[in-house]
Amino acid sequence: MNIMFDLLPSWALLSTFLVASFVLAVTPGPGVLYIVARSVSQGRTSGLTSVAGVALGNFGNAVAASLGLAALFAVSSLAFTVVKYAGAVYLVYLGIQALRSRKESSDQSAIDVKPLDLRRIFRDGLIVALLNPKTTIFFAAFLPQFIDPKGSVAAQSIMLGAIFVAIAAFTDSIYAYAASRIAPLFSRAKNASAVGRYLSGLTYIGMGVLAAFSSQRTTRP
Repeated sequence: MNIMFDLLPSWALLSTFLVASFVLAVTPGPGVLYIVARSVSQGRTSGLTSVAGVALGNFGNAVAASLGLAALFAVSSLAFTVVKYAGAVYLVYLGIQALRSRKESSDQSAIDVKPLDLRRIFRDGLIVALLNPKTTIFFAAFLPQFIDPKGSVAAQSIMLGAIFVAIAAFTDSIYAYAASRIAPLFSRAKNASAVGRYLSGLTYIGMGVLAAFSSQRTTRP
C-alpha cells in the first residue's frame, strides 16, 4: 500500500487526472497529424507503428519533465530553440522524403511491393516526439496539478506521465485505424497515390514550419 501511495496521488486527484487526460488525448495535436498522415499514406500497420514510436518519445519527454529538463527549457531560450529547430528540420526532411518517393513508388508493380520498414517508421515517430520540447513543457505544466505532495513527487510525476501516454496511445490508435479505413477511398481515385504522397509530404513540411515558428505554449503533444 505504501508503494502504491508513493506512485499515485489520492483517488480524487487521480480520477480528475484521468478525465482531463482523456479530453486532452482526443484533441488532435501534432502527434495525431503525424500518425494520421502515416496511416493514410502507408496503411494501418504503419500508423500503429507510428503510435508506438510517438508514445515512447512522449514518455521520454514525461520522464525528462520529471527530472527537471522542462525547467531548463523554460529558463534557457537557447536550449529550447536548438531542440525545437532540430525537430522542425527533421519533420521537413520527412516531408521532402515523402515527396521524392514519387518515382520510386510509380516504378513498383502491384505484385512486387517493397515491404514497409517498420523499424524506420517507429524511429521516425520516436524522433518526432522526442524533438518536440513543447511536450516536455506540457508535462511540466500539466502533471504537477495532480501530484499529492504527501507522496513521492518524482515517482508520481513519472507514473502519471506513463498513464497519460497510455491513454494518448489508445486514442491515437483509434485515429490511426480510422485514417487507414478511409485510405482505400483515395486508392480508388485517379492519381490517388500521388495525392496521398503529396498530402503526407506537405503535412510533414507544414508541421515542421509550424514547429519552427511556434512559441512555448503548453499544448497537447
